Amino acid sequence: MPLWCKPHCIGSAGGGVRNRRVVSARWRRQSERGSRIPTLFITWVTLHIGRWAARLLLYPITAYFLVSAREQRAASRQFLSRALGRRVGWPDVARHFHSFAATILDRVHLVVDDVERFDLRVHGLDAIIEKADQGRGCILLGAHLGSFEVMRMLASFTDKVSVKVMMYEEHNARLTRLLYSFNPKYAESIIALGGVDVALRAGECLNRGEMVGMLGDRVAGSERTTRCRFFGEKATFPAGPMLMASMLKVPVLLFFGIYLGANRYGLHFELFADEVTIRREQRDADIQEWVQRYADRLEHFARLAPYNWFNFYDFWAEG
Repeated sequence: MPLWCKPHCIGSAGGGVRNRRVVSARWRRQSERGSRIPTLFITWVTLHIGRWAARLLLYPITAYFLVSAREQRAASRQFLSRALGRRVGWPDVARHFHSFAATILDRVHLVVDDVERFDLRVHGLDAIIEKADQGRGCILLGAHLGSFEVMRMLASFTDKVSVKVMMYEEHNARLTRLLYSFNPKYAESIIALGGVDVALRAGECLNRGEMVGMLGDRVAGSERTTRCRFFGEKATFPAGPMLMASMLKVPVLLFFGIYLGANRYGLHFELFADEVTIRREQRDADIQEWVQRYADRLEHFARLAPYNWFNFYDFWAEG
């Protein structure tokens, strides 16, 4: 996808409905399109000349990937036709690619805490402040819909909330290292996925009253999955976030950072569950029910902001 691909954040835990490896392979194959030199160049431009100059470069970048990224172009058409309910043309795909590239560019500013340039519209902030006032840690569950990094701007509205994000650091490792070089403290906000102590580290953060962010729409490795209705057809979702929420017995809030164009973002917080309960005797059914609830809310927000959908692969393929 355009120039950079985000480090892919996702919750993972044991148990669930099915093991799947093939699903995750489709998006893992797409990591870090583009070479190191253009990545460094456009990053240098945005930091030393300005965001306006770097945004001008997004147009030729979008045009290049519009022509060369056949698989991603097909995935864009597939999703947009479902979300928009009409035939999708080249301008739609170009807008889709450009929106993705713009949010990746903005990650640089967010990582270095250059947030004053952004115009934020926050919805549901009371939900997260209420939990913070109670001293309760929460899981912030998002998706590859808009910008998850924009959650860093929470500090602009309240000093009561500290956020850690669960992320695969080795995926798009080049970009991750680059971001660390801009702001060494960035690494302190990351809970690296892949280790045996992930749930323990997340639990420690939650016990301190911190928020732990994870994404729940992509399958990683051989983690457990379940199939849910999504835009009228079954798609595969990870069971890990619900299993972790059930194990840690903490509230779950949904979060979506919707890109609205130019320098504008809409931050949406919504209480998903005060506690996710998965009963041993009907484990699979409970997992499926909880993940379906998540998929329904994800579809709702994806219909509101279809050009913010940043899963550029066949999301409905069962593998």
